Amino acid sequence: MTDLEKLQAQMTAWRRDLHRHPEFGFEERRTAAFVAETLRNFGIEVAEGVGGTGVVGTLKRGTSNRAIALRADMDALRITEATGAQWASATPGTMHACGHDGHTAMLLGAAKLLAEDGGFDGTVRFLFQPAEEWGQGALAMLDDGLMERFPFDEIYGLHNMPGLPLGHFETRPGPIMSAEDIFEITINGKGGHASRPDWGREVMVPACALVLDLQTIVARRLDPSEIAVVSVTELLTDGTRNALPSRARVLGDCRSFRPEVSARIEEEMRRIARGIAEGHGVEADVKYTREFVPTINDASLTEEMMAAAGPVSRTVALRAEPMTASEDFARFQTRVPGCFAFIGNGETCPPLHHPGYDFNDEALIHGARIHAAIVRNRLPSSSDA
Repeated sequence: MTDLEKLQAQMTAWRRDLHRHPEFGFEERRTAAFVAETLRNFGIEVAEGVGGTGVVGTLKRGTSNRAIALRADMDALRITEATGAQWASATPGTMHACGHDGHTAMLLGAAKLLAEDGGFDGTVRFLFQPAEEWGQGALAMLDDGLMERFPFDEIYGLHNMPGLPLGHFETRPGPIMSAEDIFEITINGKGGHASRPDWGREVMVPACALVLDLQTIVARRLDPSEIAVVSVTELLTDGTRNALPSRARVLGDCRSFRPEVSARIEEEMRRIARGIAEGHGVEADVKYTREFVPTINDASLTEEMMAAAGPVSRTVALRAEPMTASEDFARFQTRVPGCFAFIGNGETCPPLHHPGYDFNDEALIHGARIHAAIVRNRLPSSSDA
């Protein structure tokens, strides 16, 4: 049997090395090479370059034709680290601010547990996904024939969560994370000298009106029982201190859980932009795209994952409400049923995407054991196949 203390030390070393060498989406060449080499050292069959920089490990035991997938994300963020840790990022402007280094390390740990100890009958696919942060990695792997080349029947994923105690496991059936849509509204007019706004059709005032009026979509146009968010995140112009701009761009994102709500948000956004543009004598162009789909957990597999997590967790809980953050894992769930869940990263940890965030190494063994437990529960074996 695998020595869990030694595995914890090994995963910590992996995690800190990955943290020191973060790579942005579709640039995870060093990370992918490390993952592939480590899996091969466990005797696991490896395919590289899936969806660009993705890696798929395949481990078979026994005679069952059933297969399940476990997924980890590998990419980092364009954030400058401020942790002061000895293993802090050595790449200026890039850091693992969401814990994907930890996710990768704990899935490698699960792979070692399962390769050394067995205890299941069937096939496990270890999916190491690129480019989760901007919602393209899962699609890239699927478009590269993931399901045809490495078929599986169901999929599971874990994400660390600051604020949850170490050893805590949490998930929910149905919607657990939202869709994300992004928008860019460009207002074009006629700028000029700041002293004579009457000579042009400047765009700052309509842009500011647009920022305010967009807030009425959720407050006044949607059913109050629906969960939705519309956030303006940037207002950019081509003006200077003494010149009125002729062009302004209002950018942001929207979160929702149902396609009908997403469609209504877009419809209202276009209506508001048209009305403001007409009222101010300018033109408005709306670009609205859908980047992430909602993460929807299969009810029966949620029960299975909670049952598997119970014996290896300090606490297991049903999450009361879904989150309005988004997750690329959802793309896999459009092809097969699955469950996505959270494990605690500590109650005092800075939030995700914060310059001071760091994955808590004490959570590694918890995540690895949950991954291994769900495999053994879903691919039961009467002996060490």
